Amino acid sequence: MAKINLEHNINEDANKLLVSQLKYKLEKVFLGGGKKSLEKLKAKGKMSARERVDALIDPDSYFFEIGAFAGEGMYKEHGGCPAGGVVVGIGYVCNRQCVIVANDPTVKAGAWFPITGKKNLRAQEIAMENRLPIIYLVDSAGVYLPMQDEIFPDKEHFGRIFRNNAIMSSMGIPQIAAIMGSCVAGGAYLPIMSDEALIVDGTGSIFLAGPYLVKAAIGEEVDAETLGGATTQSEISGVTDYKMKDDAECLQTIRDLVDKFGTFPKAGFSREKPLPPTENPEEIYQLFPESRTKPYKTIEILKRLVDESKLTEYKAGYGQTIICAYARIDGWAVGIVANNREVVRSKSGEMQFGGVIYSDSADKAARFIMNCNQKRVPLVFFHDVTGFMVGKRSEHGGIIKDGAKMVNAVANSTVPKFSVVMGNSYGAGNYAMCGKAYDPRLIIGWPTAKIAVMGGEQAAKVLLQLQIHSMKHQGTEPSEEEQQKLLDKIKDRYDAQTTPYYAASRLWLDAIIDPLETRRFLSLGIEAANNREPEKFNVGVFQV
Repeated sequence: MAKINLEHNINEDANKLLVSQLKYKLEKVFLGGGKKSLEKLKAKGKMSARERVDALIDPDSYFFEIGAFAGEGMYKEHGGCPAGGVVVGIGYVCNRQCVIVANDPTVKAGAWFPITGKKNLRAQEIAMENRLPIIYLVDSAGVYLPMQDEIFPDKEHFGRIFRNNAIMSSMGIPQIAAIMGSCVAGGAYLPIMSDEALIVDGTGSIFLAGPYLVKAAIGEEVDAETLGGATTQSEISGVTDYKMKDDAECLQTIRDLVDKFGTFPKAGFSREKPLPPTENPEEIYQLFPESRTKPYKTIEILKRLVDESKLTEYKAGYGQTIICAYARIDGWAVGIVANNREVVRSKSGEMQFGGVIYSDSADKAARFIMNCNQKRVPLVFFHDVTGFMVGKRSEHGGIIKDGAKMVNAVANSTVPKFSVVMGNSYGAGNYAMCGKAYDPRLIIGWPTAKIAVMGGEQAAKVLLQLQIHSMKHQGTEPSEEEQQKLLDKIKDRYDAQTTPYYAASRLWLDAIIDPLETRRFLSLGIEAANNREPEKFNVGVFQV
């Protein structure tokens, strides 16, 4: 009779519960503005944003949605903004990878919140980095006026989108826009700065100022259809290129246009026939601990993600708190940089904590990253890091110098980088492992991910001491019971800010996924990156 591993059972139950919660949350997000809003949309003869995406992409193909949790828990005083009011992702159209941006008119009539602008800019960034065609399905009332000061004038605000339209055009990246609903004011520039524009008769309209504003500005009375409907903009002004009878014909015409695209030169990243892992990927649920403080063998997780469960480790016996290895994922050659969560013994006999970056591991990782750039091998970072090692011995050993070397290599790396936040991603460890600030092509988290300056327990104690010091300065000193209540309150607030959903709502993560989706996600990302050649690698100056 097989021996029952209680710890594995606990881990599996905890991880499957988190995945179940993820799916439940996604179901709610997919409703957009709610069932009533969807019914009103259908009554107008329009498809929902997600139905439009489904009709546009190839049947039964993989659509990787970006920013599904954008805006989660934000804008409560404004009624919320599910998915940031826009559906964004990478999908296959006529076997061609495309970035798709579809406004959701069930969420405040598709109006742009600050997070909507950030999400649209992220979509354009992905298109530019990977030289992917981009398709806009426009149905928006424009800027959400109550928050116009947070979306309109700054560098990373609304206007940057049109600047990006122009830049992408100069780069030769195809852009197609379909006006399937409202398209007003500054938003009208987006489809017309695209290469080709389609408009749906009866529901699509595009103008710089709507009937009410025209009346207020110049005293002219005109209805929306005459002002900027499909007939006006296709047959009188010539602003749009194709007049479509309904959503279905519009989406099919976009497919016909994409079908005629030429291709760009490929980057030439190595790919062989994909082979599944020999170790069972579902065992990840058992191996990944339910507690973020427990050690585990990261190499065993990696074996369940790579082809044939085969890894070629670089400097396996040196700098053991980081694993560096070559492997293949769905046939693609990759260089893996992963935090090893085992407690290991260094070359000097010193015990090293798993998940901490020491001088030797930072040194090893920097060299490995440079090698991958030299050989044009895409990099994949698996985060479960609590930060760099601190203390007298580490400082005397030059931890700052070695850490800076690793950060330098990551920052200057020109091969595509992908980040998977499995567990902790704390402090400078987040930077060294290619957090969002270091331009990963895509960054995702498992439901177990945590992103913060430090762990909740440590942060709460630091914040508590600061608060107690302030209270003493004011002449009051809390009792032990009051201190504990303060600690619990601070920790609860801090912990809420370290969840993957908090990170994803602000687009620090592109998505939260089931760990079993990791291979497919990485394969799609590398395929996208293969559409653009990396620039020449130069690490600049750093202390050796």
